[in-house]
Amino acid sequence: MQTSRDITRLLEIMAALRTPRTGCPWDLEQTFATIAPYTIEEAYEVADAIARGDLTDLKDELGDLLLQVVFHARMAQEQDAFDFGDVVEAITAKMIRRHPHVFGDKRDLSPDDVKGLWAKIKAQEKAARDEGEGGLLDPVPVALPGLTRAVKLQSKASTVGFDWNDVRLVLDKIREETAEIEAALDTRDAAAIRDEIGDLLFAVANLARHVGADPEAAIRSTNEKFVRRFRHIESAIVQSGRTLGDVSLAEMDALWNEAKAREK
Repeated sequence: MQTSRDITRLLEIMAALRTPRTGCPWDLEQTFATIAPYTIEEAYEVADAIARGDLTDLKDELGDLLLQVVFHARMAQEQDAFDFGDVVEAITAKMIRRHPHVFGDKRDLSPDDVKGLWAKIKAQEKAARDEGEGGLLDPVPVALPGLTRAVKLQSKASTVGFDWNDVRLVLDKIREETAEIEAALDTRDAAAIRDEIGDLLFAVANLARHVGADPEAAIRSTNEKFVRRFRHIESAIVQSGRTLGDVSLAEMDALWNEAKAREK
């Protein structure tokens, strides 16, 4: 089967992979539930390619993410629920509906106006869909990464005034949560310690939201920084003819500070 720039070819390939008896055994045994983790993973790999500024890799990762959409759509088609065309039609209609300033009669809106209009239209869609049932926070997906969901929950609550208007009050909350962790440590109650750590992470996510930072992007950046600096420690120890087990924490800490100084 030849390659192509046409989405039809990708749909044909997925159909072949999912064809009983002649398709791929692994693809045939998959379900929405088993594929969902791969979908999340591919979305993260797209974000990683963007963070690294690697457009060649981004092209490949976007293809992998597109494959996830095609995979889910094919499984739905097999159940006579919907197909890829229905997915395209639904998002096309949604984009037109949510951009009346482009496709309708609203004009000359600022970016903030557009953001507010988008939120208003989205709320109207939800109200029409569930006739107003459910709470304000219900639409926020449970399956989102923890920090991302925290920000979305906080943003939702903020729309009705449940929010601080001073970022320094958020910092005070972080200090309060840190003190509560310290108190929980004294009790040695594992459940209480876990809960207090959760409260601290929630407060940190709130801080990120208030300053316009993505907490997931921030922690990914810090993770990479940790890997980079730890590799410097490993390299220096190997060059000295020793192994990690031969070196004290104090020496590793000194090498860490050395790596940190080199980045400045």
